Amino acid sequence: MSDTRIAMIAIVVENNESAAAINELLHEYSRFIIGRMGIPYREKKVSLISIAIDAPQAEISALSGKLGNLDGVSVKTAYSSIGA
Repeated sequence: MSDTRIAMIAIVVENNESAAAINELLHEYSRFIIGRMGIPYREKKVSLISIAIDAPQAEISALSGKLGNLDGVSVKTAYSSIGA
């Protein structure tokens, strides 16, 4: 891949009804995803998901934006200063 960025997307899910939409989006962008880790925090009724991604800036921004627009979902993205 050329002209890509490496980033971590942190997702906090407070509404479990958004899980199907999250998984659908992650599947849509799976060609860019390096790895994924999900942690259900049952005591607090929240799920934490981290996504490592290597993609063009526009694709990372689009995915982060779509995820952040889901009900009960908060998203933050941290970018590496190097490309791949």
